[in-house]
Amino acid sequence: MRIAVTGGNGKLGREVVSTLTAAGHDVQVLDTVGARERGFTKVDLTDYGQTADVLASLDDRYSKLDAVVHLAAIPAPGILPDSATFHNNISATFNVFQGARRAGIKTIVYASSETLLGIPFDIDPPYVPIDEDYPSRPESMYSVVKHLEEELAQKLVRWDPELSITALRFSNVLDTEDYKSAPGYQSDAKLRRWNLWGYIDTRDGAQAVQKALEKKLPGFDTFIIAAADTIMERSSAELVAEEFPNVEVKRQVPGTQTLLSIDKARRLLGYDPQHSWRDSQ
Repeated sequence: MRIAVTGGNGKLGREVVSTLTAAGHDVQVLDTVGARERGFTKVDLTDYGQTADVLASLDDRYSKLDAVVHLAAIPAPGILPDSATFHNNISATFNVFQGARRAGIKTIVYASSETLLGIPFDIDPPYVPIDEDYPSRPESMYSVVKHLEEELAQKLVRWDPELSITALRFSNVLDTEDYKSAPGYQSDAKLRRWNLWGYIDTRDGAQAVQKALEKKLPGFDTFIIAAADTIMERSSAELVAEEFPNVEVKRQVPGTQTLLSIDKARRLLGYDPQHSWRDSQ
């Protein structure tokens, strides 16, 4: 496929571009930063005209795109004021979704967020392991935007039955350099309780994107994308008992298995995480 990747020069974006290119796809990077080279176009995604234009065609590079992977965003709360985060992220996502529809692109995979599960868990989750079955619980303006993006996607696929939009609720994205910090978390479970000690390796995040593109599931759906384990050496059961003693345990979680359920992604996308922070220690 010929695929545009917004935010393709970011931490996760670089790995997605590499993975899709290795799989034989023609990948076009749309970002605000990057070296001038073929395959990269500098685009302000908050400008609808620029976004619609580049998704429709681009000079001699391409006349049509088959799919869009939308990763570009202010990636977390607190980086910019709430108003800036809201306006940047919602504008960019609307422009990408609408521009893709106008260009006849029927496959969109985009970065939603684990924050919709209620992160940070200052208020206990309803149960563990957590999954996609309970309503979203945004606790920041960043997360509110992620909620609105999912609402928008649901409406768009209702209008167009041929449209496929897949929201990947990525956990905290880490690469091998980030794993150097893992030993510092081990002495205090509170340091990472905010997301049930979860994370996602960039390489497995890219795998999830590739799987979602290949599946092209009809309509709209959400998937938690996390590593198969937690970032902790202690067992998941011990961590839950210590930090969330009043939370229902829906099923036992053996060893250091993740408390962010990836069962749905495994079942419907064929997602199969291969990487762990433990391999770099």
